[in-house]
Formats: sequence, C-alpha cells, structure tokens
Amino acid sequence: MTTVLQENIAGARVVRAFAQEQAESEKFGGRTVTYIKRVIDAFRYWVVRMVSTSLAFSMVTPIAVLYGSYAAIRGGLGIGDILICLGLMRPIERRLHHIMHLIETYQRAAAGGERVFEVLDEEPSIQSHPGAQAMPRSSERKGACVEFGGVSFGYEPDKPVIADVSFTAQSGQTIAVVGHTGSGKSTLISLIPRFHDPTAGVVLINSKDARDIRLDELRQAIGIIFQETFLFSASVRGNIAYGLPDADEDAIRAAAQAAKAHDFIMELDDGYDTIIGERGVTLSGGQAQRIAIARAVLLDPDVLIMDDATASVDSETERHIRETMRQVAEGRTNFIVAHRVSSVAHADQILVLEEGRIAEQGTHTELYNRGGIYRRMCEQQFAGRIDED
Repeated sequence: MTTVLQENIAGARVVRAFAQEQAESEKFGGRTVTYIKRVIDAFRYWVVRMVSTSLAFSMVTPIAVLYGSYAAIRGGLGIGDILICLGLMRPIERRLHHIMHLIETYQRAAAGGERVFEVLDEEPSIQSHPGAQAMPRSSERKGACVEFGGVSFGYEPDKPVIADVSFTAQSGQTIAVVGHTGSGKSTLISLIPRFHDPTAGVVLINSKDARDIRLDELRQAIGIIFQETFLFSASVRGNIAYGLPDADEDAIRAAAQAAKAHDFIMELDDGYDTIIGERGVTLSGGQAQRIAIARAVLLDPDVLIMDDATASVDSETERHIRETMRQVAEGRTNFIVAHRVSSVAHADQILVLEEGRIAEQGTHTELYNRGGIYRRMCEQQFAGRIDED
C-alpha cells in the first residue's frame, strides 16, 4: 500500500499527464482493502489466542475450588490447605499472564527484526580487500592513467555486457564512449569506480589494479556526473558539498563558479542557503546539472566521468554545459559517455562500442574519414555536419 502511495507521489506529473488518476486511486484502494483484510485476520487470530488463554486461566480457580471441596469432604485436605493453595495461585497466574504477553511481544519483534537484520547483515559484494593500499597518484598530478586490459563483465554469468575491452587513457586525456543504446557504455565506465568488478581482465589506475586500492580513496579520486541528476532536499551549499562536507565557503563558491552555477544561485531567494526541492524539482534541468557538476568539481578528482550528462537538456543548454565541462576537465583524465556526437568531437580518443566490444577507436577525424559506424552516427544526427565549437 505504501509502495503505491510513494510511487504516486513521486510520479504525480506522469499520472496527471496520462490522466490515470482514477486508475491509480482504484489501485491504491485495492491495496488498502487487502491490507485491511490482513490486519483484521491478524487481530482475529490474536483475539482468539488471548480469549483462549484467558479462558484457560479463568477455569483454573473454579476447578481448584471444586477439587479442593471434594477432597475436603473426603477428608484428604483441610480448609486451610485449600486457602493456601488459592492464595499461591493468584501470583502464579499473574506471572503466567506476563509471560504470555512477553511471548507475544517477542514474536512481533522477531518477525520485524528478521526483515530488518536481513538488510543490515547483507555484506556488499564490492568492498576493500584486507591488503588494499592507498590511491596511487601520478607525479605531475594531471589526472590518472586508466588502463583496461581484456576486461569482460556481465550482470549474469552467461550474458556478457562487456567483452574483451582493452584501451589506455593517459593522464589528462579525454576519452569518449559512444554507441547505440544497450551497447554497454555506462556499464563500461562503472567499472572504473568499482560499482562492479570485471569478471575477466583488469582495470588499472596508475598501473595498480583498482581492486587493490582502498575503495573510499578510489571513489574520492573519481568525480561522477550521472545522466539522471539527483539532488537532495537540502540547501544548494549542502548539495555542492555533499562529497566534501568540511569544504569551506570559498571552495564551494569556486566550484560553483567553475561549473557556471554561481550567477543563477545568487539569483535564488536565499542564495547558497536556498533549499532545493526533492530531487531538485525547483530547478531547471540545466541548473540542476550545473550543481551536479559543481559537486563533482569540488572533489578535485583525478578522474572525471560524465555519463551522458547532457541527455536530458535542450541543445542550447547542452552547448553551455559542454563549454563548462571543457573548462572543469582541464588537468584531469576525463571519460564522456554520450549519444550526441557533438559532445565528443573534441575528445582525444573516441571508443565506439557495439554489443559490448570496441568496434572502432580513434579521433573524430580518423573515425569520420574511416566511414564506419561512427560516420553513420554523425550522418544520422547531423547530416554529416559536426558542431566543432
């Protein structure tokens, strides 16, 4: 019932857009009826148990009196013995009642606790190994060298999403990953911060296996801007400083300026103290994306990953964000996942994925002149014209 309610609140605009208010109301009503029936069944079971128990306890005293009277008449017991027995039965009965209530409480707690601890006791499959070492840094501090060596990965063992991928991203380079939907672009770059571990091959960061680096240090050295911008229901300052809570005001403002977000933030009612609505609904798509960029920039990461960061904005906003990204990308190793070829034409190296494999690799000019998959993507999107600005 609460799941249906939460989905309807979060997806209220979709429900209204498709005029499904009545259908969702009926769905919620159906779940509510089911819930009420189950609650009534539970109370019915509880009442029967409690009535049965109380009846059993209440019958003990009359039975004891009848048996004692019969025994006294036959001379087996004295009146005093019967009174002593009845006097002892009262506190014993009260204690038994308490025990029954404790058993009832324990059963309820055990039922809920089992579900809670099932989650709490779950060990994450990705974690630091006992002998994990510190994040290796390049001597010039201009990004990090990232190498994929024969990497394969699949969410299911017999269905690889990435197959035998090998390439090297030198420190400070910009690597673009393009391909049709479902070709494995996002899965590929998710192996860098170890959201998943490869089932074969190795991912090296500055010549060290990513699995041998302490997980917290690895991820702190990687800034990620996701396709779906997620902002918390907190202040603008809190969202920018999410990855670095102790950052001072100057660093937060510098990150916002680098992301071209400072000007519109100052136009908000309370500036950096403005509370953003849940999931950033009070901001436009471009504004939310720039705050997400500032959040990644504040970390000053060695590796910056942009997972189709301009997919949900218009062309003009995309152009501004693209210019912003080029500035903040300086001095880092950058990975760009994109559907729009205009977002990757400036990359030092472009990887074209097809069915989880690198089908083509090279610069924009090299790939375009080769006349393969990349050129067809360019012609489909821009009729052969690439926005080089």
